[in-house]
Amino acid sequence: MDAEQVTEKILADARAEADKIAREANKKERAEQGEYDRQLDEYKKQTSALAQKAGEEKRSHMLATARMEVAKEYLAEKRKILDEVFAAARAKLQSLADDEYRQMMTKLMVKAVETGDEEVIVDRNETRIDRSFIKQINRQLGPGYQGNLRLAEERRDLGGGFILRRGKIKNNVSIDVLVNQAREELEIELAKELFASER
Repeated sequence: MDAEQVTEKILADARAEADKIAREANKKERAEQGEYDRQLDEYKKQTSALAQKAGEEKRSHMLATARMEVAKEYLAEKRKILDEVFAAARAKLQSLADDEYRQMMTKLMVKAVETGDEEVIVDRNETRIDRSFIKQINRQLGPGYQGNLRLAEERRDLGGGFILRRGKIKNNVSIDVLVNQAREELEIELAKELFASER
């Protein structure tokens, strides 16, 4: 074998080896490209799923926020209406005819009395709860009580109604307190309604 043949053989072997390496590289590249394509598809699916989930969460959050805002506005309107209703109720109670007012105060006082020897504190401008009114109440209290209520010298800004005081113990039955108690009960109902709408 001469040098030229040896050179041809080496070149042929080198070409064959180069072709083999190129085929393996192409095969490996196709396999890797297939794996990259599979990973890319998986990544796209995961990204799409995450984006959809994030979108649904954002939509759900936006809806919940919107519902809460509507509920707050609704509650604010109800409170505004309550303000008007209770202001009107307070004014109506204060402006009752004398007989109606005394009847109401009689029921409230007889119910509120605990011992029968309390002092009765009234509003600064009260004219309907006077000494003769207190005498009538004492007669109604009867034998079960001492029937010794007395009108206090002290007067306060009550807006109507009265406070029964015995020592340091006070039972406030003023119109403001009665109206505020009724309002608190209604506002508890409104709060329940508001929080029920969040669910």
